[in-house]
Amino acid sequence: MVKRIGLGLASLLSFISLSAVALPERVGDFALLDTDGEFHQLSRYRNKEAVILMSYDSSCMAIDSALSSIKSLQMDWEAQGFVFALIDSSPMTETAALRASKQTANLPFPLLIDDGQLVSESLGLTKVGEIAVLDPERLSLLYRGGFSPKLALSLASEMSGGADETVVAMAGGCEINYPMREQHARTAPDYSSDVAPIIAEQCAACHREGGIGPFAMDSHLMIKGWSPMIREVLLTKRMPPMQVDPSVGHFNNASYISDADMQTLVHWIDAGAPRGAGSRDPLAELDFPDRNTWQLGEPDYIIKAPKMEVPATGVMDYIDIDVDLPFAEDKWVRAVQFIPGDESVLHHLLAYVTAPAETFDGGESDTRSIARRFLEGYAPGKIDAMTFPENTGVLIPKDHKLSMQFHFTTNGKATSDETTIGLYMYDEPPTHENFTRSVGTSFKIPAYEQNHELTSQYVFEEDVVVTGLRAHMHFRGKDMKFSAETPDGESRDLLSVPNYSYAWQPTYALDEPAYLPAGTKVFVTGAFDNSEFNPANPDPSKDITFGLQSWDEMFIGYWTYHAADSSK
Repeated sequence: MVKRIGLGLASLLSFISLSAVALPERVGDFALLDTDGEFHQLSRYRNKEAVILMSYDSSCMAIDSALSSIKSLQMDWEAQGFVFALIDSSPMTETAALRASKQTANLPFPLLIDDGQLVSESLGLTKVGEIAVLDPERLSLLYRGGFSPKLALSLASEMSGGADETVVAMAGGCEINYPMREQHARTAPDYSSDVAPIIAEQCAACHREGGIGPFAMDSHLMIKGWSPMIREVLLTKRMPPMQVDPSVGHFNNASYISDADMQTLVHWIDAGAPRGAGSRDPLAELDFPDRNTWQLGEPDYIIKAPKMEVPATGVMDYIDIDVDLPFAEDKWVRAVQFIPGDESVLHHLLAYVTAPAETFDGGESDTRSIARRFLEGYAPGKIDAMTFPENTGVLIPKDHKLSMQFHFTTNGKATSDETTIGLYMYDEPPTHENFTRSVGTSFKIPAYEQNHELTSQYVFEEDVVVTGLRAHMHFRGKDMKFSAETPDGESRDLLSVPNYSYAWQPTYALDEPAYLPAGTKVFVTGAFDNSEFNPANPDPSKDITFGLQSWDEMFIGYWTYHAADSSK
């Protein structure tokens, strides 16, 4: 009896072991931009049977043959719910060169730009023209290899109910070199000299004790403990908040992170997040500026917002308040600083100068294009006072008030916020007044619609200089782009937000302000994802129209500008 039980247990363990081996290999979620600036995230393709990626390098002699093969595969399988894309796996290809390469080759598939080769290496791709078949629902690798009969069998297996193992086949083609992976394999990035400086520059201002980040990055122990999450948010482009397409315009507050820094962080995490030999911990020594001091000296006027209670848990509606101002004459603001009452819960704050009878939304609810006096906004990580461009400012006409909108996020601890705003005034009126113009349109988003596209436009009747741009949608927002067409027919994109997030809505400040002559037509284009495949969607079963609450929607592009000099 004992012997029979032992054999039964051995058989069971053998079955469990074989079953475990048979499961498909797990892959981490990832997101990449393609050469058209479109955003692709593996998990957002859960409505598809599988994602089929082929490694691509235009310099490989065998690429034409591989392209012919994947086109044939597409003809056979795309109608069955399989989605196809190419992934650039070359070590150092500039985005501009990739975009030109795609146009020249007339590629029929999206060409994904693999920042620093991190996705290609995580999928185990070794040859140009190699195929990876990915299950976006289970985040698993179903097949990796060349165009062999095993590939069609794997696709058929997935169609019949789900492949139960990862199939690996030989692949031909040019070898893919991973120089940074090899370098970091020989010598792992050092925590003190390589990793900590990146964390300090990119992350720690928000991820610190009392900051808006959900945990503090203040020691090696904390970084190592959170390293799996850090790796995931880097590869899915959630953090740093990498919403913008880096090849369209350039903005001093866009949270760019270089491929080299990405490689350093991910390879260090993959190496086990070693502490290294350094005796000091740079993150533990960080000294952040006192957020409760005035950077430009004592303001000319200080505004205290009413005290607001924030519960420990739950979702709070936006809070709109008006604050009366005592000015009996016109005032011009040259700079402004926000000191949040509790920055761990204050997600963002917007402040407008409004007339006595004007509401906070200022006319956006009927989708008119409205030019307004936007004072400034606060967002996580924004610690510096905002000084307006030389000879420009925000006018506060006499008897006007300040209208503010607060967005709080609960963090598990009940608290209160009493934000303070400092205004610095001009002694003499500046040359130009800053305005912010909303450009939007009416809409109705059907239930379960995955890509509902919208466009709106406005014509500037005078010469203007655009200094900032802000995209505004709610939870169903997917992407938004700002572009301009001058009277002579020249068109250019100013800002592209292919990875829109309701949680992160800064005004992107152009490094080089854009001069737009009178008659320039500006466009705001974008899309909503009202499907069940949008993880932020409150309810995909509802048709959605304009509304002020976060579960409704808005479609507004904000243009911050001032009149151009007459000598322009």
